[in-house]
Amino acid sequence: MRSIKRDLSFCLALSALVFTCALAWGSPFVGAGSMPVQAQDHSQQGQNKSATFTGTVVKDGEQFLLRDSSGLVYRLDDSERAKPFEGKAVKVTGQLDAEAKMIHMESIEGAEA
Repeated sequence: MRSIKRDLSFCLALSALVFTCALAWGSPFVGAGSMPVQAQDHSQQGQNKSATFTGTVVKDGEQFLLRDSSGLVYRLDDSERAKPFEGKAVKVTGQLDAEAKMIHMESIEGAEA
């Protein structure tokens, strides 16, 4: 009987700890509903607009990146098209994936420094 009480107490304490951590962390397990999904859909629709980015193409391993004047770095999704511009100032038109910090390039061209 003592071991059952001990096991039950342990499980309750562990459950309370997990629940408290989930609340503190803002976990999607707590309070997940349809509203966040709808809000996410709207934000993704807003990200599908093309924008123009300027900066310098730099190489990181096999990947090419765009470093803007403020020092922010974005990955470029088409290394073959970016390769000729390595070390040069460019103007990139494309769609920004903010979560991945990647620009899905539509065009890239040299820019005056």
